[in-house]
Amino acid sequence: MRWLNPVLALSALALFVVQAFATEIETAKGPVTVGNTPQTLAVFDIAAVDTLNSLGVKIAGLPENLYVPELAGLKGGAEIVGTIFEPDLEALSALAPDLIIVGGRSSPQLAATSRIAQTIDMTMDGDDLFAQAKQRLTAYGALVGRQAEAEALALELDNALLSTRAAVKGKGKALIVMTSGPKVTAYGKDSRFGWVHSALELPPAVEDVEAAIHGEAISFEFLRDANPDWLIVLDRAAAIGSGEQNAMATLDNELVAATTAWKKKQVVYMPAADFYIAAGGVRSTKRVLETIRDAFAQTQ
Repeated sequence: MRWLNPVLALSALALFVVQAFATEIETAKGPVTVGNTPQTLAVFDIAAVDTLNSLGVKIAGLPENLYVPELAGLKGGAEIVGTIFEPDLEALSALAPDLIIVGGRSSPQLAATSRIAQTIDMTMDGDDLFAQAKQRLTAYGALVGRQAEAEALALELDNALLSTRAAVKGKGKALIVMTSGPKVTAYGKDSRFGWVHSALELPPAVEDVEAAIHGEAISFEFLRDANPDWLIVLDRAAAIGSGEQNAMATLDNELVAATTAWKKKQVVYMPAADFYIAAGGVRSTKRVLETIRDAFAQTQ
């Protein structure tokens, strides 16, 4: 039986190697163990695409529309495997990825894509999105063996947060609104964009805005009466490329013009796709923070 010893030794070594490369990461569904470093990634979550690209990771499978202009060039070196709403399961099977990442709008497809390869849901939302963005960054760094790069990017995010927080301090109250063509909705501190208030310590102009997914539908009279010092504006039409009336045209009326924000030209138009589609992505989050910082920094 002496000949079994080398076999047993090799088996133990193989098990050790597998365990050594296994990585447990935090996902929207809780901790998940990924068996080894993925070589072929398919990613349907735009925030994940942003962060992985920031880490220098090549993504093999991408959705047809990446929305964020800075990411458009990535499609040239990848297979198109569906949209952020609907995966092309045939194309995905042909790609044969080691790992699939969904999140946000693609998260309902978790069960479908899991039949092709291990899939993790990396959805982020809510008033702690900034903290979640850093958690996802750390997870991806561990997953692809780029921890040092992840730490450097986390420092960039922290610096952007601190400089933006300093810029908004003592400058008044803000109201976050989204235009969708001629319609306007408001978002409060407990909404999907509530992280702007919590992370930046930026007081809300209205305390009791309904925390609905698409915001609370409001009138222009509501805006006039709320009288925010600052309007932080998301143009949904610009984010999704619908071609509807833009935010500037929608808000250009006598009722909005009566607000302090409009009178003082304290209306901040956000980088739409960064704020709406890729929320929590490293570069997108940094651009959002810098947009707010630069706008507030212009006032005394």
